[in-house]
Amino acid sequence: MTNNDSQAKVGSSWRKAGVLACGLSLAVSAFSGFALLAQGSLLAQEMEAKPGMSDKPGSLKPDSLKPGTKSPEMKGEMEAMDGPSMKTPEAKAPGAKAAGGSDDLPARVKPATNKPGVRTAASDPVVQFINESLRQGWKDNDVEPSPMADDAEWIRRVYLDIVGRIPSAEEVQDFIADKSKTKRSELIEALLEDPGYVRNFTTIWTNLCIGQRTPRRVSRTGMQKFFREGFAKNRPWNEMVFDLVSAEGHFEKNGATNFILAQMQDNDDGVQLTAKTTRLFMGMQVQCTQCHNHPFNEWKQDQFWQFNSFFRQVRKMDHQKLDPRTGRQVDDYSEVLFRDFSGPVFFEKRSGLMQVAYPIYLGAEVDASEGVDRRTELAKLMTSGEKPLVATAYVNRMWGHFFGYGFTRPVDDMGPHNPPSNPALLDRLSDEFVKSGYDSRQLIRWIANAEAYSLTSRGIKKNERDNPAAGETPLFSHIYVKPMRAEQLYDSLIVATNAHKTGRAGWEQSEEQRQEWLQQFVQAFGTDDNEESSGFDGTIPQALMMMNGPLTRDAVALKPGSHLAEVLAGKGNERQKLNILYLSVLSRMPTAAEWARFQKYASSSGGNLIPVYQDMFWALLNSNEFIFIH
Repeated sequence: MTNNDSQAKVGSSWRKAGVLACGLSLAVSAFSGFALLAQGSLLAQEMEAKPGMSDKPGSLKPDSLKPGTKSPEMKGEMEAMDGPSMKTPEAKAPGAKAAGGSDDLPARVKPATNKPGVRTAASDPVVQFINESLRQGWKDNDVEPSPMADDAEWIRRVYLDIVGRIPSAEEVQDFIADKSKTKRSELIEALLEDPGYVRNFTTIWTNLCIGQRTPRRVSRTGMQKFFREGFAKNRPWNEMVFDLVSAEGHFEKNGATNFILAQMQDNDDGVQLTAKTTRLFMGMQVQCTQCHNHPFNEWKQDQFWQFNSFFRQVRKMDHQKLDPRTGRQVDDYSEVLFRDFSGPVFFEKRSGLMQVAYPIYLGAEVDASEGVDRRTELAKLMTSGEKPLVATAYVNRMWGHFFGYGFTRPVDDMGPHNPPSNPALLDRLSDEFVKSGYDSRQLIRWIANAEAYSLTSRGIKKNERDNPAAGETPLFSHIYVKPMRAEQLYDSLIVATNAHKTGRAGWEQSEEQRQEWLQQFVQAFGTDDNEESSGFDGTIPQALMMMNGPLTRDAVALKPGSHLAEVLAGKGNERQKLNILYLSVLSRMPTAAEWARFQKYASSSGGNLIPVYQDMFWALLNSNEFIFIH
């Protein structure tokens, strides 16, 4: 056994003892040394929403940063360090790829400069309207916005929201060193052109349409292919919705059919398909009107069955094939087919009376006679007009993706019973989205370039009551903290640790590891409602996975190829190595207080700093600041 292996074993045993000592809790408080690193982290202060931060050396002072002012940079501190450059040892050259997902993780992103046709945030009238509308809301509610986020906080947030991973240490350093006044807009543009954008939103919408755990006789590959091609080509959203609602054919030749198949697990005459379609693409939760009139608005029971009648012409066919190894029939493929159906749908009211419902979409009646493809007609009605519901629902959901809350709560329950918090802004964004040709990337440009998206997540005294988690209406005067999704967490662990390189080789093995990790994550806390089960919420199984799972173990075990091994073997003093690890995991430099804690803990190590760095790296990976988006 090598010296490094022995040290890794000692560190691992120490961490396992700590896990038992803290009762399997995610809190790192059982670790007397590096508990303080996690507890004293930036996010711990943000989540407490205390007005102002302590005036400690190295900490930011929100009260001195107002929207529109420049944030302090880290470069001065970095340049003041003694020793070699802060670049991560053996950093990959631009364009190099790192395996670790259904696609390789994206190469290092370079901000797009002077791209024709792209307006900066200051010159875009839609962005200006967003800013003015939110400012008016702050004024009307007597709240003040939090200061602007510094570059380190903002770059981490925008990477996670657009490409689904944290930035690498090199990407953070490059962005902070960039002195361009328009660098944030330029980075947004670069991220929208990065393959990570396509991968991220393909994952989001695949999970929304078929769930995180693939239903039986559904092709996740086919569903992913449909969304991957759509987002890569920037297809108009209304066209993608049309294809999903009207899909027919083989589940891999026409991947859109998997949305239909995923809702046909039960023989329920299209009830689940009706509820999912209206909820996901129209922002309407009509499922309760299946049995009775809606208690809080004018939606009636017959309206559910009017929607349902559009889906009575769909059927699925499952095909099998002979397995030559076993001589048995096994699943081959499934397809969605047209089924002859004409006339009305019959349903029973609570009184016991039987009623009939014809295919009617929000007052527009469709010919119910034989030969009319009702789903195609429904798809036309849903995706046409000056401002269809599919536009408003998509804008509301996209806003919620970036800010943590939409204009309604939940984002898929819109209607007179649940009015939006800012109806004028939702209407304007929906109108502009339709005018843009249902351009998803343009919608993201508007939202991500808004002043509110550049604010810090730290609350101040003047916006303490802007707290949607406590039931208040969101005013967006600061960024609301939200947990990473399982996929974001995995891909961020890959970027932070290079753990995918340790103990495995090749794309297939990396993909196998990823899927195994994700399935464990989902099974640990998931339900069939993937929206409620897609984020890290601190359950014991999730905590164990983060604390002692193979990905984390490999990250701190000093195996060849791991990021920690490269940093410790590289040049630089203790402070520089600590800086690299902080940048890699938290996308920021350690504060003076954190450096002092590190020194105090290191002084008790007897001169052996390897287990100290291992424990510190482990604590950072398990800190709230890493796991949450802020």
